Amino acid sequence: MSWRAYFELTKPKVVYLIVFTAIVGTLLASPGWPPLGALVWGNLGIALSAACAAAINHVLDQKIDEKMARTRNRPIPKGKITTARALLFAATLGVSSMLILWLLVNPLTAVLTFLSLIGYAVIYTAWLKRATSQNIVIGGAAGAAPPVLGWAAVTNSIDPDALLLFLIIFVWTPPHFWALAIARKDEYARAGIPMLPVTHGVAYTRLQVLLYTVLLVLVTLMPFVTGMSGLIYLAAALVLNAIFLYYALAMKFTDREELPMRVFKFSVTWLMWIFIALLVDHYLPTTQLIAQAFRG
Repeated sequence: MSWRAYFELTKPKVVYLIVFTAIVGTLLASPGWPPLGALVWGNLGIALSAACAAAINHVLDQKIDEKMARTRNRPIPKGKITTARALLFAATLGVSSMLILWLLVNPLTAVLTFLSLIGYAVIYTAWLKRATSQNIVIGGAAGAAPPVLGWAAVTNSIDPDALLLFLIIFVWTPPHFWALAIARKDEYARAGIPMLPVTHGVAYTRLQVLLYTVLLVLVTLMPFVTGMSGLIYLAAALVLNAIFLYYALAMKFTDREELPMRVFKFSVTWLMWIFIALLVDHYLPTTQLIAQAFRG
């Protein structure tokens, strides 16, 4: 039994993105360099929790994964790992995460991380995913939590600026996943998952992607408006949002088959660069002073 199969259970590409946003939350929570313990142990605990949730997702979705081309080669459907071993692996990751966060970071971060784990692995995967076409919208709260967790690791509190980071990811989630759902509509239909394109049609889903992208444009202006960030972030957000909006409009008003996957892939890049812009702006405070003067 290869270690690679266990590694695949953790959905590493997803975990990388989660940990990245959590690290940005950790860094933004401190005016200078954050405490090393919060940075290292906090994000290690968050990473282990995310990996635990991913492994549980593999277990709960194994029947669905067998029916979808995108997922049928995952470790459990392929017989590389048994359900029992996957659950033991998930439990080990989850317990390790909670011990690290509770003992080496702070109880608030541990509790919030646990709630996020339950939100994704149980509420979303076991219930919402199969129950409603709004599964991504409601379940998006769990995926939007990492920057708040990283922030709490430093401050032991829930800060309004951290909630802005949460809001950005929360609003980003529907257009991100619905673009993928359009591209994989037939697979979701065969698996019996009520994703929005399956229940309401592709045209309606394209409209929702556009509307949420417009909302995302507005939400991403809030860090600048509230004084959390400065001109570097604003410039990056305007450029990135213009590209995202172009893709959403193109997907709404044309039938180009490649666009849904292109939107899906770009949305990942968009999220990374938005958070990088926040980070760069944070460590170049002169831009925020200029921005304050610009606001009057």
